Amino acid sequence: MGTRRSFIKTTGTGIAALTFSRYSNLFAAPFFYTQPDFTTLRPVLSKRNFVSRAIEAIILTIKKDITDPELAWLFENCFPNTLDTTVSYSESGGRPDTFVITGDIHAMWLRDSSAQVWPYLPYTRDDEPLRRLIAGVINRQVSCILLDPYANAFLDGDEMSEWKSDITDMKPGIHERKWEIDSLCYPIRLAHGFWKSTGDTSVFDGKWNEAMELIYATFRVQQRKDNPGPYSFKRTTAWQTDTVPGNGMGNPQRPVGLICSIFRPSDDATTFPFLVPSNYFAVTSMRQLSEICEQVTGNHTLAGKCRKLADEVEQALQQYAIADHLGYGKVISYEVDGFGNRLMMDDSNVPSLLALPYLGCIDAGDTGYRNTRKFLLSEDHCWFFKGKAASGIGSPHTLRDKIWPMTIIMQAMTSSDTEEIRNCLFMLKTTHAGKGFMHESFNKDNPGDYTRNWFAWANTLFGELIIKVHSENPHLLKA
Repeated sequence: MGTRRSFIKTTGTGIAALTFSRYSNLFAAPFFYTQPDFTTLRPVLSKRNFVSRAIEAIILTIKKDITDPELAWLFENCFPNTLDTTVSYSESGGRPDTFVITGDIHAMWLRDSSAQVWPYLPYTRDDEPLRRLIAGVINRQVSCILLDPYANAFLDGDEMSEWKSDITDMKPGIHERKWEIDSLCYPIRLAHGFWKSTGDTSVFDGKWNEAMELIYATFRVQQRKDNPGPYSFKRTTAWQTDTVPGNGMGNPQRPVGLICSIFRPSDDATTFPFLVPSNYFAVTSMRQLSEICEQVTGNHTLAGKCRKLADEVEQALQQYAIADHLGYGKVISYEVDGFGNRLMMDDSNVPSLLALPYLGCIDAGDTGYRNTRKFLLSEDHCWFFKGKAASGIGSPHTLRDKIWPMTIIMQAMTSSDTEEIRNCLFMLKTTHAGKGFMHESFNKDNPGDYTRNWFAWANTLFGELIIKVHSENPHLLKA
């Protein structure tokens, strides 16, 4: 136990019911559960890991504007879940340090920890302890990157991981060493968002600069222009996607300027090493890093290098990642290899193709994105599932017929169609299996068959969606 893969077989025991509204004609519903009493499922105040005055205030403000009691209950349970249950804050010499577990796995993913605290950034101006907590996340991420830029998940100490037998350069303090581009993008996104939200530049110290230089250098190495670089990974496993082909180096690719990612954000191995949504994310991250270097740290040399890399990757994406597909017009591929081979699909974890506008990587009105989105949310997409309970995108990580709430959230986040957003809210409200929280995935016909009881990222992201709807379409939160 200890990786996401371990929780694929962890399913719920409850059976979900649909609380029908105007959407009762959308799905047949042979499954029912006793209506919950909507008593909060948050830990009692004394048992919460962290309490933010600003977050408590926004929960009260938004909850009173949600007239649907089940939706209000879900928001109250989910939005503070990261603070309530996953953060551990400390200080050393006045320097904040925050370790963030992903939920049911006691390890800190660079991706998840960034995404888990991201929705709290707007409230840091009114809450100094919350600002320090997130500064601590940035500081801890810097330490993790300096330990090993190829690792994706870390332990809170110097012990050896249960995956110490993986055939890669494992070190004390590393939980898993799966090279994923987005693991180095998310800390930049968080630091940039923190700076923009707070004006606080204290996190941009010498260690942070050292880590950023290492991120840039790692991206350059993983373009694999001259050689495959130092990274390889193999694991003894029955799961094909939990280890890497090509003797641990990945399948062949032609060096075209894109960056190799041997694993996806799901922690599954890529089929073709150029993972397109993560390359889009890298372009955005390099430009954000360049901005910080120019305006805050004064590292103009790194700023210029980051801009040049971003331009090169962006040009390669335009040349190699976009192609006509199944009558949808120009569509963005999920993975490519530079030889002309393409994988036309999407995965549920973010970055995904669906989530590119959410991450600021592409405009939601871009024709190529709109074509791609239409394809991804259709039955022409092999990982799109439509069942009695819901419809949405799944993942090879959870096998067939499992829809991820995260993709339903992203569908709503990237939509300007109020009826589509209303549909997404309905599906999220009616597929939590009576548990009051978001899961990793659920069966398209039976939400009681789900994976992961405690997945803090999905919970906090759901709260972020509700806040966005409250700001832009408050009428959708009325029963």
